[in-house]
Amino acid sequence: MSAFYSSPFASLFTDNASRLIAAGCFVLTVALYFASKALHARVRSPWLTPMLTVPAALVAIVALAHIPYALYVEDTRWLMWLLGPATVAFALPIYEYRALLKRHWISLTVGVAVGIVAGVGGSLMLAKLLHLSPEIQRSLMTRSVSTPFALAVSDRIHAPKDLTALFVIATGVCGMMFGELVLAFVPLRTRLARGALFGAAAHGVGTAKARELGSEEGVVASLTMMIAGVAMVLLAPMLGLLPV
Repeated sequence: MSAFYSSPFASLFTDNASRLIAAGCFVLTVALYFASKALHARVRSPWLTPMLTVPAALVAIVALAHIPYALYVEDTRWLMWLLGPATVAFALPIYEYRALLKRHWISLTVGVAVGIVAGVGGSLMLAKLLHLSPEIQRSLMTRSVSTPFALAVSDRIHAPKDLTALFVIATGVCGMMFGELVLAFVPLRTRLARGALFGAAAHGVGTAKARELGSEEGVVASLTMMIAGVAMVLLAPMLGLLPV
């Protein structure tokens, strides 16, 4: 038996097992997402949103099975690659709702500008107050924009992509769960303002929540999210100059 483990066949067996585990992680991730999505469609609870349940289930499974993170991302990295085409597809709603952009361009511009300043400035100030590492500070800067844009910005400012994705997801889930509570205390009565709040602060997850409030809120949230993402990518070189 010891001769087998020291032979070339042992490494071949290990490589095949690793490929099977990596492929299984990919299938498991996709299956959990669709199962969680179906469950959330039946039970409309914020605690059952796929953005919350799928990562929690995957972390538990990977930890219990002692699967290394490098092995997990070996095949699931293709899901991250799909964020590139998704970013390009964001241009379609902007074109479709160009009339709304022309009618409210001043309000949307001011809302996006305030959202970026509040998101980047607030995150950076809090990170410095807590004496967090420079890598965490850079990742926190991009937490309020959608994942494809946040990852594009993280490349430009040399922030860890894994941390960036984690902070983006956490921001979206918190925005979805506490957004309506904020609206109860902040006197935002217009559909434009309510939608912009979710889109600028909680990106895609916030946009989904805004659509539950109304179709116009959802459209405005989607536009705000996309414009903020594009603006963050364009401002990435300047963000890299901020002291961390």
